[in-house]
Amino acid sequence: MFITFEGGEGTGKSVQAGLLKDFFLSAGVDVVLTREPGGTPFAEEIRKTLLTGEPDKITPLTEALMYLVARADHWERKIKPALNAGKVVISDRFHDSSVVYQGICKGVDINMLNMVYSYITNNQEPDRTYLIDLAPEIGLARSLARDNSETRFEKMDISFHRKVREAFLELAHKYPNRYLVLDGSLPIAAIQELIRNDLSDFS
Repeated sequence: MFITFEGGEGTGKSVQAGLLKDFFLSAGVDVVLTREPGGTPFAEEIRKTLLTGEPDKITPLTEALMYLVARADHWERKIKPALNAGKVVISDRFHDSSVVYQGICKGVDINMLNMVYSYITNNQEPDRTYLIDLAPEIGLARSLARDNSETRFEKMDISFHRKVREAFLELAHKYPNRYLVLDGSLPIAAIQELIRNDLSDFS
């Protein structure tokens, strides 16, 4: 099973993905937790460039292509082998983030993004995507309060982050069979319980 977590900055994706990994491990399930951009040594090097520095240091098209390069390495070296081995894979962000951030919000051709993604993955989509929805003002405050140098996107204007939130909700509406939207303002344990309950029913 391939599970992805999506949402804006500071919504709690990483926390929930980590808790879900622990849940699977406690149940004796072989699970891989990974992230984007990143997940492999090469993709992690790209991550450093993408997530640090000033917002306008990379053009939207260059940014999108760098994400796709990182995703290709991530898919071929980590995700695909794990899925082929029968493992559960949990990814903190995946292709939907490219569609939202670089496509919908920065104007890069979404058809191009999807075409390259389809070529990389042979049209394989996540089985389940959890969108943790939270007001960007709250999420940004959470994210900036952390000791973290990866703040390039956090430095972007609040109007951009509001657009990101709406774009993710649009995707969730477009793909209701894959997406489950969760209220990011709920307590951490309550969100995790909703995810676990959903997985017990999801087929």
